[in-house]
Amino acid sequence: MRTALVLALLLAAAPAAAQTAADSTAIRKTALDYIDGWWSGDEQRMAGAVHAELVKRIRGADPTGTREWIDQMGASRLVMVTGRGGGRETPVAQQRSEVRILDIFQNTASVRVDAGAWVDYLHLVRWKGRWVILNVLWEMRR
Repeated sequence: MRTALVLALLLAAAPAAAQTAADSTAIRKTALDYIDGWWSGDEQRMAGAVHAELVKRIRGADPTGTREWIDQMGASRLVMVTGRGGGRETPVAQQRSEVRILDIFQNTASVRVDAGAWVDYLHLVRWKGRWVILNVLWEMRR
Protein backbone atom coordinates (compact mmCIF):
# COMPACT_ATOMS: atom_id res chain seq x y z
CA MET A 1 0.00 0.00 0.00
CA ARG A 2 2.80 2.39 0.93
CA THR A 3 4.66 1.68 -2.34
CA ALA A 4 1.52 2.36 -4.36
CA LEU A 5 1.04 5.70 -2.59
CA VAL A 6 4.65 6.76 -3.25
CA LEU A 7 4.33 5.74 -6.93
CA ALA A 8 1.05 7.66 -7.28
CA LEU A 9 2.63 10.78 -5.77
CA LEU A 10 5.66 10.55 -8.07
CA LEU A 11 3.48 10.15 -11.16
CA ALA A 12 1.26 13.03 -10.14
CA ALA A 13 4.32 15.28 -9.72
CA ALA A 14 5.76 14.42 -13.16
CA PRO A 15 5.12 17.07 -15.85
CA ALA A 16 2.60 16.05 -18.49
CA ALA A 17 4.38 15.69 -21.83
CA ALA A 18 2.30 13.05 -23.54
CA GLN A 19 1.42 13.21 -27.19
CA THR A 20 -1.94 14.82 -27.81
CA ALA A 21 -4.08 15.41 -30.87
CA ALA A 22 -3.04 19.07 -30.59
CA ASP A 23 0.63 18.02 -30.81
CA SER A 24 -0.04 15.99 -33.96
CA THR A 25 -1.93 18.89 -35.51
CA ALA A 26 0.83 21.38 -34.64
CA ILE A 27 3.58 19.07 -35.94
CA ARG A 28 1.71 18.53 -39.23
CA LYS A 29 1.15 22.30 -39.56
CA THR A 30 4.86 23.01 -39.00
CA ALA A 31 5.84 20.46 -41.66
CA LEU A 32 3.33 21.96 -44.10
CA ASP A 33 4.51 25.51 -43.33
CA TYR A 34 8.01 24.29 -44.23
CA ILE A 35 7.19 22.56 -47.54
CA ASP A 36 4.32 24.78 -48.67
CA GLY A 37 6.33 27.84 -47.64
CA TRP A 38 9.05 26.54 -49.97
CA TRP A 39 6.62 25.98 -52.85
CA SER A 40 5.11 29.45 -52.50
CA GLY A 41 8.38 31.28 -51.75
CA ASP A 42 6.88 32.47 -48.46
CA GLU A 43 9.86 33.57 -46.37
CA GLN A 44 7.71 34.29 -43.28
CA ARG A 45 6.05 30.89 -43.36
CA MET A 46 9.42 29.13 -43.66
CA ALA A 47 10.96 31.26 -40.89
CA GLY A 48 8.10 30.34 -38.57
CA ALA A 49 8.59 26.62 -39.21
CA VAL A 50 12.31 26.36 -38.44
CA HIS A 51 14.43 26.83 -35.33
CA ALA A 52 17.18 29.45 -35.62
CA GLU A 53 19.78 26.67 -35.22
CA LEU A 54 18.33 24.43 -37.94
CA VAL A 55 20.78 22.44 -40.04
CA LYS A 56 19.64 20.94 -43.35
CA ARG A 57 21.94 18.28 -44.83
CA ILE A 58 22.19 16.16 -47.95
CA ARG A 59 24.67 13.47 -48.96
CA GLY A 60 26.46 14.25 -52.21
CA ALA A 61 28.58 12.02 -54.43
CA ASP A 62 30.42 12.34 -57.72
CA PRO A 63 28.97 10.46 -60.75
CA THR A 64 31.26 7.47 -60.16
CA GLY A 65 30.34 7.26 -56.48
CA THR A 66 33.99 7.25 -55.43
CA ARG A 67 33.83 10.63 -53.66
CA GLU A 68 31.17 11.45 -51.09
CA TRP A 69 30.47 14.55 -49.02
CA ILE A 70 27.80 16.21 -46.91
CA ASP A 71 26.37 19.57 -48.00
CA GLN A 72 24.52 21.64 -45.44
CA MET A 73 22.72 24.92 -44.91
CA GLY A 74 21.42 26.71 -41.86
CA ALA A 75 18.13 28.41 -41.12
CA SER A 76 19.12 31.88 -42.32
CA ARG A 77 20.18 30.60 -45.76
CA LEU A 78 17.10 28.41 -46.13
CA VAL A 79 14.81 31.32 -45.24
CA MET A 80 16.70 33.66 -47.61
CA VAL A 81 16.56 31.18 -50.53
CA THR A 82 12.86 30.65 -49.86
CA GLY A 83 12.26 34.41 -49.97
CA ARG A 84 14.09 34.63 -53.29
CA GLY A 85 11.53 32.35 -54.86
CA GLY A 86 12.02 28.93 -53.30
CA GLY A 87 10.09 26.37 -55.30
CA ARG A 88 7.78 28.79 -57.13
CA GLU A 89 9.34 27.80 -60.46
CA THR A 90 8.36 24.15 -59.93
CA PRO A 91 5.19 23.34 -61.91
CA VAL A 92 2.23 22.87 -59.55
CA ALA A 93 1.66 19.34 -60.92
CA GLN A 94 5.12 18.38 -59.61
CA GLN A 95 4.72 19.93 -56.16
CA ARG A 96 3.94 17.39 -53.45
CA SER A 97 3.43 18.08 -49.77
CA GLU A 98 2.80 14.64 -48.30
CA VAL A 99 3.46 14.70 -44.56
CA ARG A 100 3.73 11.56 -42.44
CA ILE A 101 4.46 11.77 -38.71
CA LEU A 102 6.79 8.87 -37.94
CA ASP A 103 7.12 9.28 -34.18
CA ILE A 104 6.42 11.66 -31.32
CA PHE A 105 8.20 11.30 -28.01
CA GLN A 106 7.65 13.92 -25.33
CA ASN A 107 9.17 17.10 -26.84
CA THR A 108 10.58 15.60 -30.04
CA ALA A 109 9.11 14.29 -33.28
CA SER A 110 10.26 12.72 -36.55
CA VAL A 111 8.40 13.48 -39.77
CA ARG A 112 8.77 12.40 -43.40
CA VAL A 113 7.84 14.89 -46.14
CA ASP A 114 7.52 13.54 -49.67
CA ALA A 115 7.99 16.59 -51.86
CA GLY A 116 7.94 14.74 -55.19
CA ALA A 117 11.48 15.17 -56.48
CA TRP A 118 12.95 14.59 -53.03
CA VAL A 119 12.17 13.32 -49.52
CA ASP A 120 12.90 15.29 -46.35
CA TYR A 121 13.25 13.68 -42.93
CA LEU A 122 12.52 16.32 -40.29
CA HIS A 123 13.35 16.35 -36.59
CA LEU A 124 11.11 18.71 -34.66
CA VAL A 125 11.41 19.99 -31.13
CA ARG A 126 8.82 21.64 -28.91
CA TRP A 127 10.56 24.96 -28.29
CA LYS A 128 9.06 27.72 -26.14
CA GLY A 129 5.64 26.14 -26.46
CA ARG A 130 5.61 25.51 -30.23
CA TRP A 131 6.85 22.83 -32.60
CA VAL A 132 9.76 23.85 -34.88
CA ILE A 133 12.13 21.99 -37.19
CA LEU A 134 15.64 21.57 -35.83
CA ASN A 135 17.18 19.13 -38.36
CA VAL A 136 16.48 18.09 -41.93
CA LEU A 137 18.15 15.20 -43.77
CA TRP A 138 17.07 14.94 -47.39
CA GLU A 139 17.73 13.12 -50.63
CA MET A 140 16.75 13.63 -54.24
CA ARG A 141 14.86 10.88 -56.06
CA ARG A 142 16.85 9.09 -58.72
